[in-house]
Amino acid sequence: MSLAARLGRRWVVVGTAAAVVVTAGAVVTGVAVAAGDRDGAAGPVSSASSTAGAPGASGTAAGASGAAAGAAGSAAAGSGDRDITGFQDPAAPEARSTATPTRVTIPAIGVDASLEDLHRGAAGELDPPKGWDNAGWFSDGIVPGQVGPSVIAGHVDSPTSAAVFFRLDELVAGDEVHVAMTDGTSRTFTVDTTERASKSAFPTSDVYGTTPTPTLRLITCDGTFDTATGHYTDNLIVFADLSDG
Repeated sequence: MSLAARLGRRWVVVGTAAAVVVTAGAVVTGVAVAAGDRDGAAGPVSSASSTAGAPGASGTAAGASGAAAGAAGSAAAGSGDRDITGFQDPAAPEARSTATPTRVTIPAIGVDASLEDLHRGAAGELDPPKGWDNAGWFSDGIVPGQVGPSVIAGHVDSPTSAAVFFRLDELVAGDEVHVAMTDGTSRTFTVDTTERASKSAFPTSDVYGTTPTPTLRLITCDGTFDTATGHYTDNLIVFADLSDG
């Protein structure tokens, strides 16, 4: 489909200055967040809260005698071999890097854009990127590559042309997303699924809920442009998983 035809489908009123970015209820470290359009119109805010993951047990729980032996072994730690019957010792936590993301590249759809730091607005909404050709990282959330969902959002179009995530709906499972970091390294994520959702029923827990592995969500606007409100009716969400570490 030609660019002009697609703009005709997505972009209704030429010259309309309404912003087109995400609307999403989000929960990050127990704080409710809603992501809105550029003028601050936010979607519903969820009251749900996220929970931190705890170290899991290896295999099934041991019987009473095994548990007792394990407890005795723990009490005797530091004086010889430890008895870990029943449960394994949790692995030492991985050291966290202080690097933050600076750029996102998506070869399959020709995206190579710098990343702005995005924060909550006055009403708790996620402020969109200032530049139409920039994407933005929710910097009050998860750093790409760390355990949990990191979120990158971008405009689908501007009042006059396509914007950074205009072709986001072309991504399919297996496509790669590269996120460059301030320390010179890069995180590679592989697209898993794509979901379209009404802004009035945004899948908060699916997007911002805790995950046991590093994940990435790419978000832009989708659906019909509502001339009465100046906003798109839906969101497009791409879910991806870390594939390089």
